[in-house]
Amino acid sequence: MDFIGFLIDFVLHVDKYLEAFVQNYGLWVYALLFLVIFVETGVVVMPFLPGDSLLFVVGAMCGVGLMSYPWSVGLLFCAAVLGNQSNYAIGRHIGPRVFQWEDSRLFNRAAFDAAHAFYERYGGITIVAARFMPFLRTFAPFVAGVAEMNRARFIVFDVLGGALWVGGIITIGYFFGNFPWVKTNLDKIIWAMILIPGLVIMWGAWRSKRNSKV
Repeated sequence: MDFIGFLIDFVLHVDKYLEAFVQNYGLWVYALLFLVIFVETGVVVMPFLPGDSLLFVVGAMCGVGLMSYPWSVGLLFCAAVLGNQSNYAIGRHIGPRVFQWEDSRLFNRAAFDAAHAFYERYGGITIVAARFMPFLRTFAPFVAGVAEMNRARFIVFDVLGGALWVGGIITIGYFFGNFPWVKTNLDKIIWAMILIPGLVIMWGAWRSKRNSKV
């Protein structure tokens, strides 16, 4: 199986891979999960990791006693917050280096000022909402850093978004992840977690582009 095939299989059957890891390596599962969530949210080139489905499956495993609910929520919340902070810092550090000229192929001052103004006005809700959007949650903190969103403001919404995302999805998995219908249709639920937010993003982008032409 090639890497792409393995990745798709891992995303769709993350429950089986995670359960096997717990059985073989025990408490090391917490280190693995911390790393996955941190990398997905903290490294801008790794947006394809299965954050939502992973958290849901973790909640389901907590529901049957294979993992600790408090440890899972606490550690993965820290991973999500620290990942966003890392991504923001990378954007903040790289932005001025890449965009070192007032106007160039890489940098347009007017566009930068518009992005900065957007994140100062709407960046908070963007950071929170992006947590629930695959791919977008990886890029939002990076763009916030490039746009020089106020750091204190970013931290507040990063913590809020991380708590809602990690705590919310793990808790949903804890209470509903072991229902027979859910376990039977988990692959379809995972596809829905990926496709529905993606369609929402595409629709929003299309609508924004359409309105800009009016």
